[in-house]
Amino acid sequence: MLIEPINMRDMPGFFLNRQDQAHQIIDEVGAPNLRVQMDLYHCQIMEGDVAMKLRQHLPTGRVGHVQIASVPERQEPDDGELHYPYLFSLLDELGYAGWVGCEYRPRHGEQPGGTSAGLGWLKPWR
Repeated sequence: MLIEPINMRDMPGFFLNRQDQAHQIIDEVGAPNLRVQMDLYHCQIMEGDVAMKLRQHLPTGRVGHVQIASVPERQEPDDGELHYPYLFSLLDELGYAGWVGCEYRPRHGEQPGGTSAGLGWLKPWR
């Protein structure tokens, strides 16, 4: 089971907003099958310093899934504030062996073939 901190800009009033808050809940619940979905898009908006958050939280074993998108537009993760080649290398360095999911709004998703055309960012990672 995953819990996910969501930024207050996209979802005002959402209960869970910060990584430390999610990890505290996991500590309090104490269930061995409860993990954090660490969405780097939400983390950057709410907290910034994503690399340090990865260094802090991945070694705890409480991160069950990592999710990405560009910041601030939540589009393909090939531009914006976060440098994913660096962050992917950091995930490797920290021993993260899980999946990295994508949840974003394709730049050209409303055009015929726009979503597929936007998958070019994946080529270096295949």
